[in-house]
Amino acid sequence: MDIEIQGKLEPGFEKVKEVFKANWESYELGASFSVVLKGRTVVDIWGGFLDTEFTKPWQEDTLVNVYSTTKGMGALAAAILADEGKLDYQARVVDYWPEFGAEDKDRVTVAQLLSHQAGLCGVSEKLVIEDLYDWNKMTRLLAAQKPHWEPGTAAGYHAVTWGYLPGEIIRRITGRTLGTFFHERAAGPLEADFFIGLPDSEMGRVSNMNGPNRARVPQKMTDPPPKMPALYPIALSNPVIRPYKDASSYAWRKAEIAAANGQANARGIARIYGALANGGQIDGIRIISRKGIEIATVEEVDGSRPNLVTGRVMRFARGFGLNVEENYGPNPNAFGHSGAGGSVGFADPEANIGVGYAMNQMQVNENDEPRAQLLIKATYDCL
Repeated sequence: MDIEIQGKLEPGFEKVKEVFKANWESYELGASFSVVLKGRTVVDIWGGFLDTEFTKPWQEDTLVNVYSTTKGMGALAAAILADEGKLDYQARVVDYWPEFGAEDKDRVTVAQLLSHQAGLCGVSEKLVIEDLYDWNKMTRLLAAQKPHWEPGTAAGYHAVTWGYLPGEIIRRITGRTLGTFFHERAAGPLEADFFIGLPDSEMGRVSNMNGPNRARVPQKMTDPPPKMPALYPIALSNPVIRPYKDASSYAWRKAEIAAANGQANARGIARIYGALANGGQIDGIRIISRKGIEIATVEEVDGSRPNLVTGRVMRFARGFGLNVEENYGPNPNAFGHSGAGGSVGFADPEANIGVGYAMNQMQVNENDEPRAQLLIKATYDCL
C-alpha cells in the first residue's frame, strides 16, 4: 500500500522514514512515530488512515488508545509524588490506603504494588466492561481481594488492575485522580498529547482501535499460540476488552484506567520520555528531578523467573518496565512501557533519547517482529 508519510525528520534519520513507510507493506493502517534526542525532536512522522475504508487520513494530532503504554505515565505520576517526599516506595500501602490491608495484604509495600508483586492481577468477582469505569467499585474490590499468590514472592502482570492501585494511592494523597494529577504535573506543562481520561474537547481527533480480526491484510499464523499460565485469563479476560467495540467507545475514553486506556500520539509519548531521558526536563520545563528518576527506576523484579501471568521474562522498576531483549534499544538502563498490539514509549538516559510509537491496528501475528522494534533499530542505526 503506497502511503504518503508526513511530518519532519532531521538529516541523518532518513532510514527511519523508510522503515516507517515499509510497515504499510504489511498491515499497518494509521500510525505515528517520534524521537526526541537531547531535548530536540529529530523525528516526528505520521501516515495512513483512521478507518479501514481509507477515507479519513491520519492527522498530525490524531490520538489513539495506547493500552499499557499508559502504565509508564502512571508510574511517572507516582514518581513525581515520591520526588516531592509525599510518597515513599518503601512504605506500606495501608499507610495511604488503610482498607487495602484486608486478606493479609497489610505488609505489601508501594514498591511491590507498582512492580506487579501484590498478587492482584485480577479480582474474583465476575466483571463486565462497565465495571472498569466505576472507580469506587474497582478499588473496593481490589482492597478486599485475596492475593493470587503471596505478595512479594513473585511477579505477575497486573494488566488492567494496575492502574487503580497507584491511582487510589495518588487520590488518597492529593485528593485528585491520577489522570488529573498526571495532566497537571507532566503532560500539561510539557504540552504533550497524552490523556488519561479524555476531555470531550479532544474526542474528535481520536482514532478507533482495530483488533487483529479487522486487519486490512489478513495474516496467517506460522506457529500455534503459546499456552498461557493459569493466571492469564484472570488478568486479561475478566472482563474481555474488545478493541473496536470497547476500547474505542466514548465511555472507555472518558474513564481513567491508568493501566490501559491512555489516549496519545507518538509525539506526546516521545516528548514525555524525552524529558525523562534528559534528566527530567525539556525546553526549560522540569517535571521531576534526575534523582527522582533514578529512584523510580530501581529494579524491583529482575526477570530471572517467568512472569506468573504472561509466562515471559519481564523486568520491572517501580511501575516502569525495564529493558529486556533490547525492546527499548541496546542500552540496558532504558525504561518505559509497551502496550498491547504494538504501541511503545521509552527513555534511554545513556543515549538521551525518548521514543514514542502509536498505531490503530493491533499486531496481527504475534510471531512477527513488532513494527516498533523495526523503527527502534532504525533509530539507533541513525544515531
